[in-house]
Amino acid sequence: MTTKEEISRRRTFGIISHPDAGKTTLTEKLLLFGGAIQTAGAVKSNKITKSATSDFMEIERQRGISVATSVMAFDYNGYRVNLLDTPGHKDFAEDTYRTLTAVDSVILVIDCVKGVEMQTEKLMEVCRMRNTPVIVFINKMDRDGQDPFDLLDELESKLNIKVRPLSWPISMGKTFQGVYNLYSKNLHLFRPNKTAVEKDVIQISDLQDPLFDEYTGKYAEQCRKDVELIEGVYEPFNRQQYLDGTLAPVFFGSAVNNFGVKELLEAFLEIAPPPKEKESNARQIQPMEEKFSGFVFKIHANLDPRHRDRIAFIRICSGKLVRNNNFHHVRLGKKLKFNTPVNFMAQEKNVIEEAYAGDVVGLYDTGNFKIGDTLTEGEDFMFKGIPNFSPELFREVINKDPMKAKQLEKGLMQLTEEGVAQLFIQQPGNRKIIGTVGELQFEVIQHRLLHEYGATCDYHSMSLYKACWVSSTNQKELERFCNYKASSIARDKDDNIVFLADTRFTLNSIMEIYKDLNFSFISEHNSKSFQR
Repeated sequence: MTTKEEISRRRTFGIISHPDAGKTTLTEKLLLFGGAIQTAGAVKSNKITKSATSDFMEIERQRGISVATSVMAFDYNGYRVNLLDTPGHKDFAEDTYRTLTAVDSVILVIDCVKGVEMQTEKLMEVCRMRNTPVIVFINKMDRDGQDPFDLLDELESKLNIKVRPLSWPISMGKTFQGVYNLYSKNLHLFRPNKTAVEKDVIQISDLQDPLFDEYTGKYAEQCRKDVELIEGVYEPFNRQQYLDGTLAPVFFGSAVNNFGVKELLEAFLEIAPPPKEKESNARQIQPMEEKFSGFVFKIHANLDPRHRDRIAFIRICSGKLVRNNNFHHVRLGKKLKFNTPVNFMAQEKNVIEEAYAGDVVGLYDTGNFKIGDTLTEGEDFMFKGIPNFSPELFREVINKDPMKAKQLEKGLMQLTEEGVAQLFIQQPGNRKIIGTVGELQFEVIQHRLLHEYGATCDYHSMSLYKACWVSSTNQKELERFCNYKASSIARDKDDNIVFLADTRFTLNSIMEIYKDLNFSFISEHNSKSFQR
């Protein structure tokens, strides 16, 4: 198979949702249909009786939530699928935002009972900013939820996007019969309470077929009326509108019971985009370009605690990565060779000989990489758009064991380089301040410092309003500001100047006085330029 053919068959997507909408369960069922795993983990009442395949960290197993992006690759019907399962918890939204820079499309999971929730709206805003194609999967149809037509109206009004159902549920709750596929014009019925793929699938190609009434009974006529209404109210599905990010096809199902998952996967592979072009500071990088390029969107230390490894997750944007080839690290300006690039099946890693544009691979790292770094075959450019957001909560780190100071320092640097939180260093005294967007991140850092680095720490709460990155072409003005507000100045891990404002009033006043300075609540990783 040629390089172009390999790239064309790639489908790289992320799964996003509000917590508890069933995102990780859907991920596992997609893996089941892809033949990547044989049995799914059971996630019930927020307790994992059999650890979910994509949740590998100890704290995830304890809490029954995903707090780190998992990467999984498998083949299905001639396609190479790269699936990224993201954290649903709002405290880890920043990891999800970064992951969205590495995918070409998204599946958004909605709970049919709760409908569109706040975190769903925020995630959708990020997708709309990038015009990311979105498919909606309305989950948990085996429960009594909102009317399907009401859910469609809610999607359009709250997410500000047109929708078009491509499958339709036959009843719901205890009487849920299955889904009719409006895209391929057939029906699949599944039995509930199955953790493996259901084998005896019934397919009916015509809603007027007597077999349809035989299998769905009294619910057949209502389904016919619903489908007639859909075809009359909604315009025919337009793939280009979906690719442009202005139309979201909608599927219904129940991931835990395998209802609608196969239809979702097969329709997705047919309509979803292959690898797309990526923006750099030099030009648009096309996936079919001969030369390799890619960027680091995630770093994870101690993916396997037994080996204390550190892996950089890289999205390949063009060409082909070949094992043992030399590559150009743009930020450091040096050549690197990778002997053991790996692909993933959650916690399992396999060494690969080559990978293509669209793939997500892991590179073992000895400290060369930061989030946002670019690798090429020699050309100097940096991929754009990998964000750092201003944190909302701040705590000073207090070392509980002075004999483990080095372990604590190493742990903090590695965890913040992963993007778990942001680290600010304040002088005098080399004070270490952690900034997060949620309380749970502090707990994760404390847990991982203890179990992965053998370091213990406490936190001292800080009453701060905002962290702002500060830059200016007027160096004298910048120095004057830093001297005047020295007690509120810190540096981030990339040595950028950060102003820690205690109140909104203080920040607004400073911005009025120092008009030659640029204050930003968002920065790009490894970037020295910011916007007001």
